[in-house]
Amino acid sequence: MSRSNKVVVPTCKAALDQMKYEIAAEFGLMQPSFATGSEDTEFAGELGAAPSGGAGRVHWSEISTRQAGSVGGEITKRLIAQAESVLGGGFTL
Repeated sequence: MSRSNKVVVPTCKAALDQMKYEIAAEFGLMQPSFATGSEDTEFAGELGAAPSGGAGRVHWSEISTRQAGSVGGEITKRLIAQAESVLGGGFTL
């Protein structure tokens, strides 16, 4: 089975990026001001476009796989909770 990171709903990319940085900040991994808006700064440090300096700022390259997985897991958990609230919680498999 092949895996793909194809964006299914392109208009949601900015909202998902914002959620990613908010959760990382909640976990104490980086400052919420690290993301400068609509641009994706995940690889900006490697490209030389990331903001430099600033206390408490951590680049994604400095976060462990376990920490990054925690952020991804929390995103999934929150998206499922949102879907359940939209569906009214009455949907069962």
